[in-house]
Amino acid sequence: MRKADLLFLHGYVLTMQGEGTGFIEDGAVAVTGNRITAVGKSGELEQAFEAERGIDASGRVIMPGLIDAHIHSGDALMRGVSQDIHNWMQNGIWPFAQVLRKDDKAVVKGSMMNLLEGVKAGTTTFCDFDSPMTEIVKNHVRLGTRARVAEMVNAMPKIKKTGVGELYIFDEEEGRERLQRNIDLIEQWHGKENGRITCMLGPQGADMCTPEMLKEIRELAEKYDTSIHMHVAQGDREIDQMMQRYGKRTIQYLDEIGYLNERLIAVHLTEATDEETEYLASKGAGMVLCSGSIGIIDGIVPPAAAFLRKSSRLALGSDQAPGNNCSNMFNEMKFTAILNKCKAKDPAVFPAWKVLRMATIESARTIGLGDEIGSLEEGKKADLIMIDMRQPALCPVILSPIRNIVPNLVYSAKGSEVEMSVIDGKIIMENFKVLTVDEETVVREAQEIASGLEAEAAALYENMKDTPLMKMMERGEL
Repeated sequence: MRKADLLFLHGYVLTMQGEGTGFIEDGAVAVTGNRITAVGKSGELEQAFEAERGIDASGRVIMPGLIDAHIHSGDALMRGVSQDIHNWMQNGIWPFAQVLRKDDKAVVKGSMMNLLEGVKAGTTTFCDFDSPMTEIVKNHVRLGTRARVAEMVNAMPKIKKTGVGELYIFDEEEGRERLQRNIDLIEQWHGKENGRITCMLGPQGADMCTPEMLKEIRELAEKYDTSIHMHVAQGDREIDQMMQRYGKRTIQYLDEIGYLNERLIAVHLTEATDEETEYLASKGAGMVLCSGSIGIIDGIVPPAAAFLRKSSRLALGSDQAPGNNCSNMFNEMKFTAILNKCKAKDPAVFPAWKVLRMATIESARTIGLGDEIGSLEEGKKADLIMIDMRQPALCPVILSPIRNIVPNLVYSAKGSEVEMSVIDGKIIMENFKVLTVDEETVVREAQEIASGLEAEAAALYENMKDTPLMKMMERGEL
């Protein structure tokens, strides 16, 4: 008999192999070290393996861990401070962000809370795009998560912010410091923690970087053979900046400077036309769709359907707490399906099975990890979750004549039904409780730091009394 460290038996297994979800009734998964060593029927694997630990998965789904392909985890302490307004950035979070970003400790503590939230809702891999990432990445090490990280690089000044419609002022020295932090991140962390931590380059947006910086980042991506994780066509604000500065829309500009290829992971595409989106997809770039965030911030459904006409490299991300309010990929799947159905006026588009793949195998391929994670198959990294289908929101399970498991995971699950998470072959969460950090301490420390920022933030908001957000406060609507 073969040896296994973990042997999950009698579960509803969703492998994500093939074109659909790869359902196996009474399925089993064997894990040895940090790899999946077999997937199949329980009877077969029970006969073939002697396990260090057997896990009865009766009444549970076993599936690949969810992938959050775009998150700013360090923004967690600004959760809910800029909702239901226009010009979300300039008229909302910038004053609070200036206070938060003075203190790396505050950013890092908030990040840990945000990542903890995601893990408890079934996320095993995070594409974390923030600053200071050389410190935030240590949260991923502590938690045991898989992380594909990038320092958020721009040439924006630290304090002086431009008003709505004004052309950004660049601080090239500040930009150089941020780019150097991204280089340091790659050289210090890429491939560490048994390969759990990998790094990318992270220009914040074409509108926020100088042409010289964008050219250097493209060359560095080739040097380090890594991806470029970047906001692209992120709202009319970005398009307006690009037209003022270059007389070109973002995707045309990026094409001219050699950015449209398989290295580019283009986030949002909020203001891209269908034609621009299809062109970007045809050039091999990936797309990350953050439906909840863009829906709340901009009231827009990005052109994901257009992208899918040319490419399947479409991933889902949660974005950030002040825009989306949560780090929960079940939330993203449901939002993505419903908003795109409404946009198309067609209930058959973006079916549950497709968005489940977008949060697993298609996300893995989009971020460059498709050979390692995203599906349950022999030889891949052992990143998987076990979901309790006996919870009220997921009951009953019906297998015939129509299976209801996949639709209920997408349209009914809240994330709190995730009972166990295994990352790189290690049990990170069991019986709904994270084992690698103390959950209560993480939340308490985040609250204490946030409370300490309130007074300084209030002083900055004094200059914003006429903005819609502060008027909402005056009227008692918040």
